[in-house]
Amino acid sequence: MGFKLPLKEMEDIAERDDAALDQLKKRLMGAAAVILVFFGIIVLRLWTLQINSGKEYAQRAYSNRVREREVAAPRGHILDRKGKEIVTNRPSFNVVLIKEDSTNLGDVLTRLSPVLKMDVSELWEKIRKSAGSPKYLPVRLKEDIDWKTLAYLENHNHEFSGIRTEVQPVRVYHYGNLAANTLGYLGIISKKELEKADQKIYKGSDLIGKAGLEKLRERDLRGEKGIYFSEVNARGFEQQLLKSVEPLPGREIHLTLDVELQQIAESYMEAGEKSGAVVAMEVNTGRLLTVVSSPSIRIEDFIGGISVKNWKALLENPKHPLINKVVQASYPPGSTYKMVTALAGLAKGVIDEDTVFYCPGHYRFGNRTYRCWKHSGHGPVNLKKAISQSCDVYFYQVGQRVGVDGLAEFARKLGLGKKTGVEMEHEKSGLVPTKEWKLRVKKKKWQEGETLSIAIGQGFDLVTPLQMCVMTATIANGGKVYRPQLVEKVVDPEGNIVENFKPEIVNELVGLDRFFKLIREGMEEVVQGKRGTARRVAIKNLRIGGKTGTAQVVKIAQYRHLKEANIPYRYRDHAWFTCFAPAEKPEIAVTVLVEHGLHGGSGAGPIARAVLKEYFYNRLHNKEVSEEQ
Repeated sequence: MGFKLPLKEMEDIAERDDAALDQLKKRLMGAAAVILVFFGIIVLRLWTLQINSGKEYAQRAYSNRVREREVAAPRGHILDRKGKEIVTNRPSFNVVLIKEDSTNLGDVLTRLSPVLKMDVSELWEKIRKSAGSPKYLPVRLKEDIDWKTLAYLENHNHEFSGIRTEVQPVRVYHYGNLAANTLGYLGIISKKELEKADQKIYKGSDLIGKAGLEKLRERDLRGEKGIYFSEVNARGFEQQLLKSVEPLPGREIHLTLDVELQQIAESYMEAGEKSGAVVAMEVNTGRLLTVVSSPSIRIEDFIGGISVKNWKALLENPKHPLINKVVQASYPPGSTYKMVTALAGLAKGVIDEDTVFYCPGHYRFGNRTYRCWKHSGHGPVNLKKAISQSCDVYFYQVGQRVGVDGLAEFARKLGLGKKTGVEMEHEKSGLVPTKEWKLRVKKKKWQEGETLSIAIGQGFDLVTPLQMCVMTATIANGGKVYRPQLVEKVVDPEGNIVENFKPEIVNELVGLDRFFKLIREGMEEVVQGKRGTARRVAIKNLRIGGKTGTAQVVKIAQYRHLKEANIPYRYRDHAWFTCFAPAEKPEIAVTVLVEHGLHGGSGAGPIARAVLKEYFYNRLHNKEVSEEQ
């Protein structure tokens, strides 16, 4: 017989089982709710990562795997008028640091220091200067390393975390410092320049034109950067090249300059350590053939950044090599200005070709005596004799009759007193004084005696060597003032001409042909005449028209009676010579200014003569051969 619980107890047990079951159900539901919430969070996060922010994180992941690297474009070449390469490029290997890839930087720099032969503190200084720049931008530690260093770093790259080598084109100057002050140089872009530049084109370590044509033609020369996409590992080392956009080279700049003429002029200036300028220009087009500024900068000093020592030496050099004396320095024109006075006198009708003034060696005006350079005097002087022998007394009287404002009128018409518009930096306008100018600037009235000084190129007159060459060319071609041109054409990488030279006349003096002819005849006598002041410039089988000039630097009585060799260099007069040839049908004008060179005929003339001989070499040689035959 089995045991049975009382009915009441059985009911109690059933109630307790139901309660326990309810509690278990609640626990299971709670656990299920927690699990659902947990999985809901996971699903929500996955949705956020995959759907909402999927592109962003995909890009981040791609960036961690793929490194984008810019590649510098080769700068455009610079050539002379005959296609001779003046400036081209070669590959340079630089050592750079990618900060975002670097670990244990102090140890890396310590081991890198002897490899680069640089002090650790110098490396740290370069890194400090890059503070604030993005970590993915390379910090250049050393430029243009040799092949031995390059090979070592490439073979041991895994030992130098964050250190890479990059290839960058650097300039090659095939003729050394030829036309250095005109061509200019490159340098790393400064923070100030970077702020003003297009951020899509330039980055913090880029090279940019700092001076001269390299700066003025930066847009043409710079080219377009390339981009390389490489796969990298977790340590930032490149594994393979995925794709690339090759850099586009810059445009070629073909200059109007003639390398041979430039070399001749520079060699003559350098031979005697002369300071000054030489300019040669085609009289019928405005093309510049030589633009010499002496002494010039040394371009190699600027490659990779000029040192403090070299920069200080340039600043303290008394001959001012940093100044492009072709356009950035102005001087009293001396007797070369007498051509302005002659033209003004003829055009105003105060003289003609037969007007004669007597020169006893001096001229009395007011209570002052104005001396002629020839103390014994020139005797009776007409226009041709006055120009050929540079008689001061003749031009004193012409200037007095024309007046300072009349002289200024024709000086400006010939291109003086204003910028020529040549493609060079910081061109000076020179100075052509007038009565109004002196009252406005000096706060004093014009004194008529000052006109006499102006008439012979002294006093307030100031011109640049380029202005003087433009004026000479204008006289030679009969009155056309051309804008001097330095660039012949610009050619893109495909060989298409995107810019081409066209002669530009900025002013033309009409109706003065006869007067220009008279002045040219007088200038021809300067070189070809028996008593001309530049007889030593004469070249067989070539007739030259020219004008000498001596520009007084300072009036110091104690040096007046000394021998020239005993006068301190800085107190010696400047020497001018400007000319054109052939006299019968002018093609070229040449102007030479030698600072403290004393006399135009001896100090500046021989340099112009050398340039002319080189320019006309073939024709002169052929004439000599035909004469021998």
